[in-house]
Amino acid sequence: MCKMLLSINPEHIENIFNGKKRFEFRKIKCKDDVDTIIFYSTAPVKKVVGEAKIKEILVDVPSKIWEKTKVYSGIKYSFFQKYYLGKKQAVAYHLYDIKKYNEPTDLSDWGIDFAPQSFVYI
Repeated sequence: MCKMLLSINPEHIENIFNGKKRFEFRKIKCKDDVDTIIFYSTAPVKKVVGEAKIKEILVDVPSKIWEKTKVYSGIKYSFFQKYYLGKKQAVAYHLYDIKKYNEPTDLSDWGIDFAPQSFVYI
């Protein structure tokens, strides 16, 4: 199995940690063998702050993904619509076993020199 690191807005990270957001939305699906997501909190935090296991990866048209995830999406429908505007496919990573690191780390501690636009495999 493998891990990937995702750049995520600090507001969304907080909603993941407090349980409001159990799905992480993306436009591109990762490889099938990824089982863990490492969270990089973007500016102003700029640290690797936690991780979660992937329960399942949902791939479908945006409207069906929203129906399946809206209760624990952690985002407003208007944000979801804007994110997937003009897209025929939506990806939702169903998160569980979420862990917040006691000590956030730098990307360099993970052998990464830059904050990825979408994700990077670890």
